[in-house]
Amino acid sequence: MIRVALVDDQALFRAGIRMLVQSQPDLEVVAEAADGRAGVEAVRAARPDVVLMDIRMPVMDGLAATAELLKDPDPPRIVMLTTFDLDEAAARAIREGASGFLLKDADPEFLLAAIRTVHSGSAVIAASATRELFAASAPVARRPVPAAFDELTEREREIFALAARGLSNAEIAAREFLSEATVKTHISRILTKLALRDRVQLVVYAFDHGLA
Repeated sequence: MIRVALVDDQALFRAGIRMLVQSQPDLEVVAEAADGRAGVEAVRAARPDVVLMDIRMPVMDGLAATAELLKDPDPPRIVMLTTFDLDEAAARAIREGASGFLLKDADPEFLLAAIRTVHSGSAVIAASATRELFAASAPVARRPVPAAFDELTEREREIFALAARGLSNAEIAAREFLSEATVKTHISRILTKLALRDRVQLVVYAFDHGLA
């Protein structure tokens, strides 16, 4: 069962998402809050797997709440909710550790799939939109490639390049004639070597260091 928390100041929106999530046999809503400060407290108390976090809220906004939660030893996956396609705030939140972003008017089935995707870690939510978001907000001056990147094997660099384009484990496996389990192992090693939390951080790393 995937445990979900909703943090959004619009009660009607929360109610709709709650009904949608609760209709699924593998998902359950374990916490809700109407502002960032209450959200931090509710998430720490309920320990959900995935948090849907609105960016703009009273008391404490989603950026500050996300930053606070990511300080915890074992933070949940946090998906930012926004009304703008190329939201600089969403890009900032992801750079700081959020696991993706969703438009608030996303199709219900897409939202459910996004929760499962971010929980499994097998792909990047809305890969093309995520790449577009970072292409639009990428730093003017690229950072030098860290020495850790040189530690990747040739095969790992190939997998890194495909993952940086947003391909899922299944897509990489089909393209490279590998099993999904093998791809998953490569991705895990890459994330460990580069000290990255998840695949969306890999995408950010690629953009920020001119490797995309």
